[in-house]
Amino acid sequence: MRSNLRALGIGAAALLIGLFLLAVGLELAGYDAGAALAALWDGAFGSWRAFTGATLVRAVPLILIGLGFALALRGGALNIGAEGQFYAGAIAAAWVGVHAGGWPAWVALPAVALAGLAAGALWMLLPVILKLRFGVLEVITTLLLNFVAEALVSFMVQGPMQEPSGIYPQSAPIVEAARLPFLFGSRLHAGFVVALLVALALAWVFARTWWGFRLRALGEGPRAAEVSGRVRAGRMLAVALLWSGALAGLAGAFEVSGVSYALYQNLSPGYGFTAIGVALLARLRPSAIVLTGVVFAALEAGAGAMQRDAGIPAVAVYVVEGVVILVLLLGDAAARRQASRRAVPVVDGSP
Repeated sequence: MRSNLRALGIGAAALLIGLFLLAVGLELAGYDAGAALAALWDGAFGSWRAFTGATLVRAVPLILIGLGFALALRGGALNIGAEGQFYAGAIAAAWVGVHAGGWPAWVALPAVALAGLAAGALWMLLPVILKLRFGVLEVITTLLLNFVAEALVSFMVQGPMQEPSGIYPQSAPIVEAARLPFLFGSRLHAGFVVALLVALALAWVFARTWWGFRLRALGEGPRAAEVSGRVRAGRMLAVALLWSGALAGLAGAFEVSGVSYALYQNLSPGYGFTAIGVALLARLRPSAIVLTGVVFAALEAGAGAMQRDAGIPAVAVYVVEGVVILVLLLGDAAARRQASRRAVPVVDGSP
């Protein structure tokens, strides 16, 4: 309980510091910080339409990718390639959605979601093989595959998957049956419910299953976990990474089937990297990732309103996100240093 409160306090402090520095920076740049923060709030929470149609819609990919990042990091692996896995899932989902004509919704919707899951996992397969077979760090391979995925999207929307007229660099629209239903009479789609269910399932796995316990043991002490004979390190790490990629791919599928209804370039505004901050702010706790996903989504939704209503570039919000991540990393480093000092025994040198 105390650790949870401490983590919550550090996260809240990091967010407040980020907002404070944003306000100071805007004032120094000659902007009205009060008007900017008011526009930020209105764009994120100012109305039911803004909250559901802007904030919660953006929260869906952040929650799913954040859960995948947390799953990998619990096992000691850093998946920096969620952007690539997101695009892989989006490509597969768009292809299935375009070719699902005549399918009933109860077939088309699961097919699109499964295509996204499978594509995200397959995109992660090469880094897994390289890590287990040759010891190549997954940080490098997953990061580099982001650029490959972005190039692949450009190729697909200007080549095999380009819309029939051949004018616009995007795919044809997916069929109606492959589009996620809306919730509460707003733009919020059913993918939000799936994201909540995934968070609940992952929380149960981490807290109530031996697999979740062994995954945490692997992440905190890989050598000790492997020597114990109860943890098959390679297999567990592979499963965690593949599911991490699958969840990012599912996020891409939901973006196509619930928001854009087509594949095009720059479909992601950086969800794969923002979700790292989401997971870190939540201390890798699935239930908290839902909350932090909404917080980061609110910042990005409010950024558009801030630019539109106050004339301030939306990228200014990245200051807040960057400060949050930096404060969390510094807090973790300080906590580890304090813990190591407590662990060192005091030796009395007196005779």
